[in-house]
Amino acid sequence: MELAVLLLILILGLTFDFINGFHDTANAIATVVATRVLSPGRAVLMAGVLNFVGALSGTAVATTVGKGIIPPELSTQTLVVSALVAAIVWNLVTWYFGLPSSSSHALIFSLTGAGVASAGWGAIQFEGLEKTFQGLVFSPVLGFLAAFLVMLLLLNLFQRAFPATVTRIFGRAQLLSAAYMAFSHGSNDAQKTMGVMTMALASYLHWGGTDWQVPLWIIVGAAIAMGLGTSVGGWRIIRTMGLRVVQLRPIHGFAAETAAATVIEAASRLGIPVSTTHTIGSAIMGVGATRRLSAVRWGIAGQIVLGWVFTIPACFLLAWLIRSLLGLAGA
Repeated sequence: MELAVLLLILILGLTFDFINGFHDTANAIATVVATRVLSPGRAVLMAGVLNFVGALSGTAVATTVGKGIIPPELSTQTLVVSALVAAIVWNLVTWYFGLPSSSSHALIFSLTGAGVASAGWGAIQFEGLEKTFQGLVFSPVLGFLAAFLVMLLLLNLFQRAFPATVTRIFGRAQLLSAAYMAFSHGSNDAQKTMGVMTMALASYLHWGGTDWQVPLWIIVGAAIAMGLGTSVGGWRIIRTMGLRVVQLRPIHGFAAETAAATVIEAASRLGIPVSTTHTIGSAIMGVGATRRLSAVRWGIAGQIVLGWVFTIPACFLLAWLIRSLLGLAGA
């Protein structure tokens, strides 16, 4: 029975990574599609490959998520199932409505809700949760500021250049920045699911704290699932992120992607899970704000922020409810 539950969790984990891939495709390619540097098909294919490569680049974030929020000794397979189901449901709901909510928020606060339902607030390691929450809060702020500053620098450097020359230069440069963004997305987001799947494996094998590590086959499996999901694409969210928040040109796309990817990549190396959706969304608003504040469609941006805010309590309560119902059923 325990083996069957473990297999179910691994399937759910890979499903979440697949959904995360197409849900968050817009993070990597919204700007490169909006600026017409790449066709949607080619952009999605590029993002899929680079997401896969990024997912193989480390396990620091996986370790934070897998044992930094819920202690290994309190992690159970039922807890992990509850968290994954809640996060998957929320991702599908927000994808259906085209709302770029955070898969990171969804997974982490689903884990928190399921943990509280399993063993009360004592099951939560608040130091790890605080570190995670700080990353999720500060990443959009840093994304906005970094993109704003990068854009100002580029505007000063190229203020005397012909517009056609600027478009040609950054049309090519944006291929690199979009690839960088896709790589950073894989390096952070795929690791979160690796951590959750390793939680379940650790529970099944009764690993202690020193035994806890992410196996190679989980790393490769999560990378493949995210790469395939990205290749499917999330066109509704791409339209919201790349076409409705602010009108972009290649120089804007380059600035937004470079700033956001650098913030995400730095967090990945420090083992801090951040929201790639938050970061690139805020970076797009940051480059728009350098033109004038009215260049940003703040109504759409407000809808995005509301999606972020609702994700935390919604996923916490949904996971808490699922775990409580499974407890009543004797699971």
